[in-house]
Amino acid sequence: MPGLDTIIPEFEEGRLIVVESGADPAKSYFVRRIALTAHREGWPVTFVTSRDRRELEMQLAAEAGEHPWNEAEMTIVEQDSVRELEGLGGLGGLLAVDSFSFLTLDTGGPAVAHLLRNLRSVGRDQRTTIVLATDRGMFDPRTAAIVSHLADGVLEFHAKEGPEGLLRFMRVPKWFDGRIMDRNIHYEFDGKRIAVDLRRRVL
Repeated sequence: MPGLDTIIPEFEEGRLIVVESGADPAKSYFVRRIALTAHREGWPVTFVTSRDRRELEMQLAAEAGEHPWNEAEMTIVEQDSVRELEGLGGLGGLLAVDSFSFLTLDTGGPAVAHLLRNLRSVGRDQRTTIVLATDRGMFDPRTAAIVSHLADGVLEFHAKEGPEGLLRFMRVPKWFDGRIMDRNIHYEFDGKRIAVDLRRRVL
């Protein structure tokens, strides 16, 4: 994605990344781009969705461009809870979950902490990169703190109304290499492309 590599480096193997946003399609688009990029690079990909599997398949097919995704190399799992999530961390490659916060609605903070510790441990042993998409406001404050603490990196997507219309920006409050981009980073999203603009200042 244009400009993204100036903010964060490539995702390292065996890391657990949380991608958070409000009611904004940019987050889910971003996670799908990660999955398609990993697939194109030859990684095995497991994509867990809490929505309709067919809808996800159609989105991936539309966004894959010249590199159509292969069902033999990208496994799509439709789930309503986190009960079966632990076993997926050992598959290697990429595990993408959209939306992790929905899957944990009936799960308390200690159980979420146990799950994340297990995913981190198995992911590092098996070199599985784990990307969890979460919806802002769906966690209680304690669980939100647990998720942020146990994640190796946190990337937040924000959108608000401004004088010139919808203003989009991202923040990186935590990253595994120690960098903290704790400022508003402007980006554009038209439904088909995310482009970071470091020249534009967001207050």
